[in-house]
Amino acid sequence: MPVLPLSRRVTLALLLSTFPGLPGLSGFAQSGNLDRFAGEYSEKSEPDVVYSVFAAGDHLTIETARSTAMVLTPAGGNDFTTEGSKLRYEFTSADGGKATALHWTRSVRGVPTPTEAARVSDTPEHNHFRPYSRQEVMIPMRDGIKLHAIILRPTDTHEPLPFMMQRTPYGVDGYVPDRINAQFTELAQSGYIFVMEDIRGRYESQGQFVMMRPIAAHHDPHSSDTKNTDESTDTYDTVAWLIKNVPENNGRVGVAGVSYPGFLAAEAGIDPHPAVKAISPQAPMTDVWVGDDFFHNGAFRQTYGYDYVLGMESSKEATFQPLKEDAYDFFLKAGSFAAAGKSNVDDLPTGKAFLAHPGYDDFWQSRAVQPHLDRVTVPTLEVGGWWDQEDMWGPQAEYAALKPHDAQHEVYIALGPWNHGQWTLTTRHLGAVDFGSATGDWFRQHIEAPFFAHYLKDQPGFDAESAISFQTGSNTWKQYPVWPPKQGIVERNLYLGTDHALSFDRPAAAEAFTAYTSDPASPVNYRKRPIEATYSPTGSHWYYWLVENQKPYETRSDVATWKTPVLDHDVTITGDVLADILASTSGTDSDWVVKLIDENPDDASLGNMAGYQLMVVDEIFRGRYRESYEHPQAIPAGKPEEYKFSLHGADHVFKQGHRIVVQVQSSWFPLYDRNPQTFVPNIMKAKPSDYKAAEQHIYASSHIVLPVAE
Repeated sequence: MPVLPLSRRVTLALLLSTFPGLPGLSGFAQSGNLDRFAGEYSEKSEPDVVYSVFAAGDHLTIETARSTAMVLTPAGGNDFTTEGSKLRYEFTSADGGKATALHWTRSVRGVPTPTEAARVSDTPEHNHFRPYSRQEVMIPMRDGIKLHAIILRPTDTHEPLPFMMQRTPYGVDGYVPDRINAQFTELAQSGYIFVMEDIRGRYESQGQFVMMRPIAAHHDPHSSDTKNTDESTDTYDTVAWLIKNVPENNGRVGVAGVSYPGFLAAEAGIDPHPAVKAISPQAPMTDVWVGDDFFHNGAFRQTYGYDYVLGMESSKEATFQPLKEDAYDFFLKAGSFAAAGKSNVDDLPTGKAFLAHPGYDDFWQSRAVQPHLDRVTVPTLEVGGWWDQEDMWGPQAEYAALKPHDAQHEVYIALGPWNHGQWTLTTRHLGAVDFGSATGDWFRQHIEAPFFAHYLKDQPGFDAESAISFQTGSNTWKQYPVWPPKQGIVERNLYLGTDHALSFDRPAAAEAFTAYTSDPASPVNYRKRPIEATYSPTGSHWYYWLVENQKPYETRSDVATWKTPVLDHDVTITGDVLADILASTSGTDSDWVVKLIDENPDDASLGNMAGYQLMVVDEIFRGRYRESYEHPQAIPAGKPEEYKFSLHGADHVFKQGHRIVVQVQSSWFPLYDRNPQTFVPNIMKAKPSDYKAAEQHIYASSHIVLPVAE
C-alpha cells in the first residue's frame, strides 16, 4: 500500500534525501574563485541524475531537474555544508584547477549512503520549476463531513487549467510548491491545479477512517443520499466543490495516485463526476485477499499485515516503528499471528478482521475493486512494476476487468522494471540490477504526462498502444495492442523433471517425483536476514527483496531446484505465466511457493552479478483453497493434487548463455505466516502442537506454462 516514504506525509528534507538526484544539497558559498566549481556533475551510480552548479556572486548554487537551487555554507577548503547540517560536501580537483568531482553522504531510507558525482560539462543548465501558490481548504461532503485539502496553482498564468488530484490516507501537509515540482516534475512543468486531499478520518479530515472502505450502493451519485458514502462519493463531492469554487479552471479533473492513493484513483472512475476526464490508478490495492497487500491466494502476509495495520490504525496519522529484533525471530517465537498481535494489532479494526475472516468471505469481497469495473467510464492508465513488493497484481487485474469493455480505446497499462512506485524516481537500478536507462523518467515523459495532457488539455502527442511494457533482459520498451498480447505467442510447458532437470520435453516417467521436507520450525526466509520491520525508519531491505539473489536458497534441503542446460538461444516470454503443479504432502495442508528465475552465467566479468539468480515471476498458493477460496478443504495426506495458479505477467528475455531455473518450497517466512501443515479451521489461531514437518513430493509432470514469443 505505501509507495515509498514519499507516499506518506513527509517533510521536504525527507523528500530530498529519498529521491535519487535530490540529496538534500542546497548550494555552495565560499570566497575566492568559484568559477572552477561551476558545471554539471553526473552521479557515478545514477548517471541520469545531473547536478548543475552555478557561480553567482560570492555564492555557488546547485540544482537538478528535480530539486530547487539552494545554498551551502563554507566549511574550509573545498568543503561545504548545508545550513544547520552536520553533513559535509566536498569538491575534488587536480592541482587546484577545475573541480572534477563532488562527494557527499546522504540518507537513503535511514541508511548513510556515500555518493559521488563526476564533472561532465562546463555549461550547467537551469531546471524549469514553475511558481505555485498554496491554499488550504475544508471541503464539505454530502453527509456534512469536511475533508482537508491543499490546492496549489501556477502563479505565472491565468489561463484556465485542469485539476490534477490525489487523495491519500498518508497526509497532505507536506505538499508545498517545491515538493510538487520535485515529485511531479513533468506534470508541474506542464501546469495543473494540484489538489491533495486527506481522505475521511485521516490527518486533518473529519469522519471515520475505514481501511479500503467498501463501495456503497450509490446507484445515483448525483443524489444527496447521506447514508451511502464511500471513496467514490467523496471524490464526486470533492470534484463538484472544486469546479464551483476554484477560479480559472477548465472544468476537467484528472485523478492519480500510487498504492492506497491508486485504489482511491480507481474509485474516482466508479460512478464518476462528469468533470473527471482521466484517471491513473498506479499500483492500486485492488483485492487485498486474492493478490494484493494482505493475502496472496489465501496465504496471509504476516509481517506486512502486522506492520501496516499497526502503523495505520494506531492513530489518525501514519506512524511506522522498527522492530527491536529480527522479524524472523519475533514471529517464529510468537507462533501464530494471533499470539504475535496480542494486545496491539488484534485490538485494531483490520487486525480483528484478519483473525475473524481468514477466508475470502463477504468482508474481503466487499472491498474488492475489480467486480465494479464492468464499464469504461473514463480514460484509464493503469501502472505497475514487475517487481512491486506490494501491489503488482492490482493494475493487471484492473486492466483485465476493464479492457473487454474498451470500445473507444481508452484503457491503457504501463508495466516497467520497478518496485512499488519506483516510476516516480530517476534511476536505472533496482537493487543490484541495472536496466541501462532511467525508465521512470521515460515513462513520465512519454506516457504519463502526454496521457493527462491529451485528455485534460486536448494536446497532441499521446498515441500509445493499449499496453506499454519494458521488456527486461533485452532492456527495451515495447508496445502491444493488448495485455497479454496474443499474436506471435505460443504457450509451452516447461517441465520439472527428474534429477532436477528443467526441460520443454515432457518426462517419460511422469510418476517420478522430487522430494523435500518442509519443517515449520525452520521456515525458508523470504529475504536475507536480519529482517527489519517493513517500513523501518532506520533502513529496510523490503523495497528490493524481489530482486535479491536467489542463489543461496538452492542449497537448502527444503527448497527444490530445477535448471535448464545453458541456453543456446534467447527465450522470450511475454504474457501471463502459469504454474501447474502436481504435488502431494504427508500433512493435511500445505503452501506451495513457485519461483521462475533467470540465472546469469558464472562469468567473473559480470562482477557481483556473476551467477546471479533473478526472480522473474513468483507466487504462493495456500493448498486448502485449491477447490474454492470461500470454502477451504483439508488436503488428503499422500494423495497427488493439482495446484494451478498464476505467477502473473512477465515480459522478459532469458538470454543465450543464461539458464532458466525454477524453485519450489513450502514456506516464505515471515512475510507469509507458516502453514502448520495440519489442517486447522483458522491458521492465524493455530496452536504450537498444530505445526508439524511434512514430506513434500513434486511430480515430474508438474510444469510452468510459459507464453513464449516466436
